[in-house]
Amino acid sequence: MVIDSHQHFWHYEPAKHSWIDDDMSAIRRDFLPADLQKVYRENGIDACVAVQADQTLVETDFLIDLADKNDFIKGVVGWVDLRNESVNTDLEKYSHHQKVKGFRHVVQGEPDHNFLLRSNFSRGISALEKYNYTYDILIFPHQLGATLEFVKRFPNQKFVIDHMAKPYIKDGFFDGWANQMQAIAKYENVFCKVSGMITEADYNTWTEAQLSPYLDLVFSAFGTDRILYGSDWPVCLVAGNYNQVKNIVTNFIAALSEDEKAKVMGENAIKFYNL
Repeated sequence: MVIDSHQHFWHYEPAKHSWIDDDMSAIRRDFLPADLQKVYRENGIDACVAVQADQTLVETDFLIDLADKNDFIKGVVGWVDLRNESVNTDLEKYSHHQKVKGFRHVVQGEPDHNFLLRSNFSRGISALEKYNYTYDILIFPHQLGATLEFVKRFPNQKFVIDHMAKPYIKDGFFDGWANQMQAIAKYENVFCKVSGMITEADYNTWTEAQLSPYLDLVFSAFGTDRILYGSDWPVCLVAGNYNQVKNIVTNFIAALSEDEKAKVMGENAIKFYNL
């Protein structure tokens, strides 16, 4: 199966989705399962994991409802406030929904570089293992140092780094990001999504050749057993189309064995998220 491990749905609301700025006006509208099913038919995608785009329990419930009504949505990465002392109550509630696989916090939006290391957040992360929940790490490169310390603390927690930690492709920055990603990849409970690249490059002038060094680094660091294909649809539409996003990855892995291709394009997502 070909699994898109990272995409979003929303009913567009200007206040709720204020992160969609003027440069991203193409996605200031609703994006729902019917829209994505058409895209998946055209691109040979079998199923997906829906990831939160708003930090509310309402968002988690919204994604669960969509997953219950659409069988191609095989997993949900929702949001709960992991800093809340009563987080176990939320986790227990969601454990009764089979398609809830894990949770995410928009750490990239936190002004504190060491947000991941705060004691109240760590307490919430430590509660995930009981339910076999995953955690998606959404960060910018300047937060990689804290992320390294973070993953060291939880050797039994399944982590995945979203969007390769959003390297500053547009600016050509590489070495600092690369060194930190290599260090984090040494921890075998950490996976990585090859997604979100074209929106970290120049929306209008990116090329596959420009992205190759970043993919080279991630594949050499994490290996084909710990990399997941993701589209970041519909966010990717501000810089390209779905076919282009998929081709970036399939072209890059073209020389790999059929087994390795199958892992990157679906089997690793099934394993990581227990789909």
